[in-house]
Amino acid sequence: MDTPLSTASPQADELTVSTFCLRSASEISTLLEQLRDHAVLINLYAPDGPVITAQVWTVDEAADTVSFSVDPEHPSLQSLIESDEATAVAYLDSVKLQFDLQNLMLVRGAVDSALHCTFPREVLRFQRRNSFRVQPLSRTQPKALMRHPMIAEMQLELRVLDISLTGCALLLPHDVPALPAGIQINDVRFVLDMSTRLTVDLHLHHVTAFNHQAQGVRLGCEVLSLNADTQRVLQRYIDQNQKQRRLLGP
Repeated sequence: MDTPLSTASPQADELTVSTFCLRSASEISTLLEQLRDHAVLINLYAPDGPVITAQVWTVDEAADTVSFSVDPEHPSLQSLIESDEATAVAYLDSVKLQFDLQNLMLVRGAVDSALHCTFPREVLRFQRRNSFRVQPLSRTQPKALMRHPMIAEMQLELRVLDISLTGCALLLPHDVPALPAGIQINDVRFVLDMSTRLTVDLHLHHVTAFNHQAQGVRLGCEVLSLNADTQRVLQRYIDQNQKQRRLLGP
């Protein structure tokens, strides 16, 4: 599971040793506003508890508060609120953000409910390792075929947004039942072009909405345990795709 960095393996998250601790309120506010404006899905954790998915709703530096939209009926929400070690983890492109949640309180409204917390005093920013990713050429229509991990009889055919030797991004359409962050998806068959096919296991690290109007979400996955033959096949595809893009120009 994509846990907070205090307990996670850096290798699993493809992180460098470089870690930035942001303490500037204005910089933190800007990051939180980006999470809000891009409708980024955020994972809220309590020790030994399940992940609760939320989105930033409001950022009010002057009032010293941040609020999240959550499911007020989530069975683990109360234990999260009562935890002294609650943490939020989110992704902006290739950057992982993490901050503590202090003084959590659920505020119920007539229509919507919001989870409030104190404006974070610091945000940890982790830059992921440089592992070259390619965006496949659209004419090749690369896809990933798998069974839905939660619905065994449902077959999925997902568009590949980008891929590298260590990870990939897939597009989950809005009308397909959601996949929770932290699960492992076995026997995913990639059909990248007419001659490039491979089967791997994936770890779903994060689920990110593109924007409020997007017809789907981005699944950020880690590729698990490539054998030598599969790695060669994938590396050749990445190299060929990169050369084709250079030939096509900007």
